[in-house]
Amino acid sequence: MSDEERLTLLQGTLDMLILRTLRWGPAHGQAIARFIQDTSGDALLVEHGSLYPALQRLQQKRWIVAEWGASDNNRRAKYYRLTPAGRRQLAREHSNWERLVEAIGRIMHPAAQDKP
Repeated sequence: MSDEERLTLLQGTLDMLILRTLRWGPAHGQAIARFIQDTSGDALLVEHGSLYPALQRLQQKRWIVAEWGASDNNRRAKYYRLTPAGRRQLAREHSNWERLVEAIGRIMHPAAQDKP
């Protein structure tokens, strides 16, 4: 997929995607970015300049915690893990996301009787 075809994330969406990714278990930054890219069919590319500030922000809010460990290739890496507060936040954000998608869908595809 070309850079022109990639989607731009809405503000706050990256936080939700990181929390969702960590729901599967602890992961280091590169694995989080790769999971989001792979799962989105290459539509979403998370740059390090966006990812690491988001991870720091989520740590400050205590939605995730980090600890050092060894990666698959035996290199030192910081692993991030979802906290109980992070799980609750993910549930709230998921609910808000569903309502947003539904509302935008009604605007983009109005029923015939609703058209002006």
